[in-house]
Amino acid sequence: MEQARLDKWLWAARIFKTRTMAAAACKKGQVSVGGAQMKPSRMVKVGDVINVRKPPITYSFRILQAIEHRVGAKLIPEILENVTASEQYELLEMNRISGFVGRARGTGRPTKKERRALDEFGAQAADIPVFFSDFDFDLGDEDETHDN
Repeated sequence: MEQARLDKWLWAARIFKTRTMAAAACKKGQVSVGGAQMKPSRMVKVGDVINVRKPPITYSFRILQAIEHRVGAKLIPEILENVTASEQYELLEMNRISGFVGRARGTGRPTKKERRALDEFGAQAADIPVFFSDFDFDLGDEDETHDN
């Protein structure tokens, strides 16, 4: 029976750009076969369905040929069959339409568009009246010494 290493097949089938990226995705738990997460060294065979989670969606591929050497892009239909559910592509399209680009906190400066939105929000917030201006108390701004 024809078999191939999972990481080599993912690279050869052009699902990942490098074999290192394919192995890293397996180690992170982003690749599963039959619902179980797999190690990069797992042998896969013709007929296996591989699920690859690339946020925001999960792609599904059926193996038609177990190869370990990269082939040209035109030969990919002979290597795999894309069996990804249509709901996943709808989710991808909705994510694309929303225009929101998620960026983790602290991963760099805002883009020009985000900066303008922040400035506009700040200008609107400055127009809100301050309700506590008539009161004579502090909200903890003073340095107080506490005796133990």
